[in-house]
Amino acid sequence: MSTSATDVRFDEDHLWVDLDDGRTIGAPLAWFPRLQQASPAQRQAVEISPFGLHWEELDEDVSIEGLLMGRRDMTLRSAVRTPA
Repeated sequence: MSTSATDVRFDEDHLWVDLDDGRTIGAPLAWFPRLQQASPAQRQAVEISPFGLHWEELDEDVSIEGLLMGRRDMTLRSAVRTPA
């Protein structure tokens, strides 16, 4: 059985996702820089699919599975450089 999003909302610092099994999960916006820097209107332009959340204008995708596992934006890993 897979869990899907039914609603998405934001407060000043968090992304909140209601799930079809009755849970609500949240993640810090700092985990998703594109969402953190987006306007409220851009954040509200989310497409909910059985697998996750998509913001076309922001080129942002968040999987429900990833949120449940505590994964942040995977593009952050490529931006972090380790000293040589």
